[in-house]
Amino acid sequence: MQVKETLNEGLKRGYAITVTAAEMDAKVEEKLKEAQADVEMKGFRKGKVPMAMMRKQFGQRVMGEAMQEAIDGAMNEHMETSGDRPAAQPEIKMTNPDWKEGDDIAVDVSYERLPDVPEVDFKKIELDRMKVEADDASVQEALDNLAASPQAVTYKTRNGMAKDGMQVVIDFVGKVDGEAFDGGTAEDYPLVLGSNSFIPGFEEGLLKAVAGEERDVTVSFPDDYQAEHLAGKEAVFACTVKEVREAQTPELDDELAKKFGAEDLAGLKMQITERLEAEYSGASRAVTKRALLDALDGVVSFDLPTSLVDAEAGQIAHQLWHEENPEVEGHDHPEVTPTQEHISLASRRVKLGLLLADIGQKAEVQVTDSEMTQAIMNQARQYPGQEKQFFEFVQQNAQFRQQLQAPMFEDKVVDHILENAAVTDKSVSKDDLQKAVEALDQE
Repeated sequence: MQVKETLNEGLKRGYAITVTAAEMDAKVEEKLKEAQADVEMKGFRKGKVPMAMMRKQFGQRVMGEAMQEAIDGAMNEHMETSGDRPAAQPEIKMTNPDWKEGDDIAVDVSYERLPDVPEVDFKKIELDRMKVEADDASVQEALDNLAASPQAVTYKTRNGMAKDGMQVVIDFVGKVDGEAFDGGTAEDYPLVLGSNSFIPGFEEGLLKAVAGEERDVTVSFPDDYQAEHLAGKEAVFACTVKEVREAQTPELDDELAKKFGAEDLAGLKMQITERLEAEYSGASRAVTKRALLDALDGVVSFDLPTSLVDAEAGQIAHQLWHEENPEVEGHDHPEVTPTQEHISLASRRVKLGLLLADIGQKAEVQVTDSEMTQAIMNQARQYPGQEKQFFEFVQQNAQFRQQLQAPMFEDKVVDHILENAAVTDKSVSKDDLQKAVEALDQE
């Protein structure tokens, strides 16, 4: 095998690789000998077919496999010798397409190698980490919200007109073109006005109603209504208001706490405190992570594979185009050309992705099997009743498993860096943290 360098420019590499006819013939001979032991042919015992007959019978079939293995072997040997790691699948092109048996095999190989990533002194990275404690006011606000939630609120019959936020108990019959339709009839239905649980216009049509009143409410089903035979149609609901009820906010006591799984009010407050502080901690980590990535982006510089940047920029541009054109669900649309802004964002993502991957590899960061299993189970909960099919899908789809693993690996690398960086906890208010989180979305 001969390897001749034809391109060495930045990260781009090109090689002319020649596999001699003698090497190919030896490879074919080797594969035929491997198969010989299991071959039976008339007039010969199993494993005793002469090599000349083996070559005549199976030579052409084996040739393609041997050619591919020879090229792959040449590539693998070159990668081991050079230490190169291709950023993407190398492009391999045969330069003698009129090849025939007995000729040398000549191929051109081109690729971009992954760059050498410089070391980072984590101790020189200085970061402030926002720290927010769940104060009494925040806990009280959360308690008040729980007390006002649908799980806690009760309703008491009252006289007078129905207002937004009140509950009406109704019988109704819905008709389209004078004919009642399936699902359009109910008795003693408790409906909270303003809950938006019915089609648009229905709840508004019952405002100011009183107990005992009969009222026709005319509405139009949305054009995208799930029942196609009703979509866009006008319907008239004949309603009988049987009761008007006013919301009753419960007392903040042990009974309320039990509704939310706590033993008493003190226990509920403790749960709320822990939940709030977990939320604050998660928000703080997101802000700190962005600050860390910004810092890494600023202190590290190295050549980036153009192929990876172009692919990432194309993906960013395509995703943003669909966000701006949500009515287009498929990919039957004009070609989306990345802008300089897309390319700049892609360059940052590729650089940080390569940097974090290199740091994680050197620090031997790994996502354990138990962590992957837990992540898969968390995903499976989003498909109740279809967990078995989901697990089968995950088992058969390596790309999906990689998509699950990648952010977990990144977070573990970030944690590794933060453990070694100069991080200072800084007490701030809840509002300050909220502003910092909102700023993330604006960048």
